[in-house]
Amino acid sequence: MVQFIRVALLLLACGALNAHSQTYPTKPVRLVVPFAPGGTTEVLARIIGQKLGEQLGQQMIIDNRPGASGSLGATIAAKSSPDGYTLLLTSLSPIVINVNMYAGKGPYDPEKDLAPISLITKVPSVITTPINASYRTVKDIIAAAKTNPNKLSYGSSGTGSVNHLIGELFRLAAGIDLLHIPYKGAGPAMIALLSKEVDMIIASPVAIMSQVRSGQVRAIAVSGAKRAPALPDVPTISESGVPGFDSTAWYCMMAPAGTPRPIIDKVRNALAQAMQTPAVTERLNAEGAVPEPTTPEELLKLIKSDRRLWAKAVEISGAKLD
Repeated sequence: MVQFIRVALLLLACGALNAHSQTYPTKPVRLVVPFAPGGTTEVLARIIGQKLGEQLGQQMIIDNRPGASGSLGATIAAKSSPDGYTLLLTSLSPIVINVNMYAGKGPYDPEKDLAPISLITKVPSVITTPINASYRTVKDIIAAAKTNPNKLSYGSSGTGSVNHLIGELFRLAAGIDLLHIPYKGAGPAMIALLSKEVDMIIASPVAIMSQVRSGQVRAIAVSGAKRAPALPDVPTISESGVPGFDSTAWYCMMAPAGTPRPIIDKVRNALAQAMQTPAVTERLNAEGAVPEPTTPEELLKLIKSDRRLWAKAVEISGAKLD
């Protein structure tokens, strides 16, 4: 009799879950962005958010929560109710890099406290300088840095961010010393560049394209193995005197762990459909981001492999989060 009751309760729970997932969402959905406005993650959220909301039939409310290289916003998302009404759109920094910097003592574990939904895009980073800077190539930067060790500064979206680590990998590969200045996102880093607080920044194409188009800044080199489609005339770092250099960032969507799989699948399918609409695809391509939706399982595989890959970069940088 007891076993019968347990089975009946389980069937009732499954029925309630299915009913909930079929009607989800019945209210606006919060999309946590763990970086400041104006950066790559927030721009992606605004490009995708409206169409995703249309696919789901509810408004997507973007909630910027910058701090601790994305860990603050990721923690908020991880500790939210797993009901599908809080989602996280983030770079790889809080998912695979910060874990290494916390050395297992962080406020959340991405593989235990967050559920993967889908990859969004992979993009290189871009070394970017003021338009009137005296150094216009990677070789110019290397020469200037060797003449004045640790005087040339670069801004990033935070200590331990992917752009910080790409800067450290570049510094090591080029055999130079650079001074790193962290900000709470690519948006504040760009403001610092325009006001000449830093000599250069390292950021994604999404974060710099409007200023490149307006002639305010110059894209010097991209960090990936291939040139960025949105910046076809800008050489790679490898082409520019640092052979073999190849480092790329990615962005994804996740949910609190325990979010029902039917809701995960519904969001994933809506996200894939949103990214396939001409309006989103064209906008992403114009910003240097190619849509690359995946399954949750494919994203989890990427997280596990990149967690090991970026551990070495964290070690090289010496970056730590308290």
